[in-house]
Amino acid sequence: MDIHLSSPNPTLVSIFSNPGQVITLDANFLIPPDRSRYANKSFDFLVFQRIWLEPIFEAFPNLAIHEAVYDELVLPSVRTYIDTNINNSPPRLTIHKDSSLTAEEYMLRNSIEEKIYPLTKYDPLLDNKDDRGEVKSLAYIAVKGLIYFATHDSNTVQLIEKAEEWMTGLDNVQVIKMYELIFYLYKTDKSENKALRMLYKYQYYLTSHEKQKNPEWGQFINAMEALYPVFN
Repeated sequence: MDIHLSSPNPTLVSIFSNPGQVITLDANFLIPPDRSRYANKSFDFLVFQRIWLEPIFEAFPNLAIHEAVYDELVLPSVRTYIDTNINNSPPRLTIHKDSSLTAEEYMLRNSIEEKIYPLTKYDPLLDNKDDRGEVKSLAYIAVKGLIYFATHDSNTVQLIEKAEEWMTGLDNVQVIKMYELIFYLYKTDKSENKALRMLYKYQYYLTSHEKQKNPEWGQFINAMEALYPVFN
């Protein structure tokens, strides 16, 4: 995934100012990344939990996932961790369920899904797993007026950022990218800087293509601090 640092993301500014807003997560924010075809090893879940998941859950008290994303969390360690956060008192994670929609909301949700899914690998007739979580999540939050969706998927980012051009019905949804929250955790001292640098490199600066397109860690931090001077 390419990093774009041409202009600040108003969403990041907003959650810096008010981290208590509802943020709906894609599955790729919760599952340890595995790029072992490019690196010698993948992220161990316990390491991912310590440097990423726990800081995110501590920083943002109103995280949520759609039930379709929950179904994607088949790794036992991930499912156990997520269930623990759902069942915590008070819950640290909520589930968006389509059963909570009114009849009118359900019709609107279906109309938005019909606009989104042709631009993805998901086919409602097959109900296949590819991109199912993203499509269901986006349609739900668009109907419910929930603004923020956090994802590490480049096509999902485009569904949101090109909503008007692609007529996806997601005009009021805003995207949060993983590298933006890596920067957030760095600036707020919510996680270890060395570990965040390792995660950043693993996700954005691992292949020769990424090294040509994306800045290395120091350049990334300097560029982000220039875009968001209010947080320096």
